[in-house]
Amino acid sequence: MLIANALGSPPVDVIEQCHEAGLKVAALAGAPKHALSHVANGVDIIVAQGYEAGGHTGEIASMVLTPDIVDAVGPDVPVLGAGGIGSGRQVAASLALGAQGVWTGSIWLGTEEYRNLAGNQGWETAFLRATSSDTVRTRIYTGKPARLLKTRWTQAWEEEGAPQPLPMPLQNLLVADAHNRINASGDPDVISMPVGQIVGRMNEVRPVAEVMADLVAEFEATVKKLDGIAGI
Repeated sequence: MLIANALGSPPVDVIEQCHEAGLKVAALAGAPKHALSHVANGVDIIVAQGYEAGGHTGEIASMVLTPDIVDAVGPDVPVLGAGGIGSGRQVAASLALGAQGVWTGSIWLGTEEYRNLAGNQGWETAFLRATSSDTVRTRIYTGKPARLLKTRWTQAWEEEGAPQPLPMPLQNLLVADAHNRINASGDPDVISMPVGQIVGRMNEVRPVAEVMADLVAEFEATVKKLDGIAGI
């Protein structure tokens, strides 16, 4: 089993309790200094989360961030690449940058299993029509920078005269009720949802098994193609 933390390292005493119970601990990092801090605190696995990712992100894109973190923590600390990964080619690219694996998120929002769980037609309509440029990194969701689907709700916060977002956790307390009402309405034009730039590839709702099979097949085909280019 694995426990993962998105905003900083878990408290050291929590990490120690996890290790005593035989659990591995992972933490997301948006910069090499974050990764080094995680390692110093006893975190086992670093998730190098690039700017393209949904939810809370840093300012460095995956192409630069992943090798920077891999080099910073050294060969003994596993690194998972994250942010903008939704195809086998992108999995191969992340491994080529030095990651030992990948961490995917947004692509699973476009699955039949998530549809059955969430049952929100507005969200489904919104992501099916979105392109990779239809997201925005903003503090209006929680008070810390997070990538959301661009809608009339996010645009309203950017208009002249709009209030500045409050620091975390006050912003979430301020907008939580509004988000619940917006999401319940099922209106794709105002839906409030964290999602990464990979949303541009989420063009149909598919079973998880099909998405996984495509990831593996394209990864294998990509590695084979690269082997051919290298003459191996």
